Amino acid sequence: MGDDETDVRPIFVLHEHHRPRHHFDLRLEEDGVLRSWAVPKGLPTDSRHDRLAIAVDDHDLDHASYADEHKAIADSGWWELEDRSERRFVFVLHGRAGARRHVLIRTGDGGSWLLHLTVDQP
Repeated sequence: MGDDETDVRPIFVLHEHHRPRHHFDLRLEEDGVLRSWAVPKGLPTDSRHDRLAIAVDDHDLDHASYADEHKAIADSGWWELEDRSERRFVFVLHGRAGARRHVLIRTGDGGSWLLHLTVDQP
């Protein structure tokens, strides 16, 4: 891999919304867009407490830096895919406080997922 390739890492952003209800949106850059999940209670802080994540519409990449009086950037950085199947998506977020491995687990046919913080961390 050349130097140019190692510098290109897909971005992630965690938006904190204050309206209409307090919640967070996890956004991962993939295929030229930000794949997005609404996470009402934010990212899990330990591996014993999973969080609901609801798939929402993709956003344009320029939305990654967007903030206003109702939306702030709670964390940002880059992410890496470790494993993916139709029902399970393992990834590492490299944010301001370091790297954290998460798993999104599809809970049904709709857009509902569980967001899990793995016990083993990078």
